[in-house]
Amino acid sequence: MTVDIISPENVIYTGEATLVSLPGTNGAFEILQNHAAIISTLEKGKIKVQNGDSEQFFDVNGGLVEFSNNKLNVLVN
Repeated sequence: MTVDIISPENVIYTGEATLVSLPGTNGAFEILQNHAAIISTLEKGKIKVQNGDSEQFFDVNGGLVEFSNNKLNVLVN
């Protein structure tokens, strides 16, 4: 799936991922390839982006996530 993590200041991450773990307002959740469409809010925490054996972590103070058609958009504070 394609992932874009964007803050008001800059693009934090853009690329491919096999799994993304997010700090949802109602609890952490993960998105995999072909996940059902979703829109959710985020709270302060870490986003984990995994692509194969590679993992990257990003600290966020909250935000919004939208996933549809294997495209994940994350807008963060």
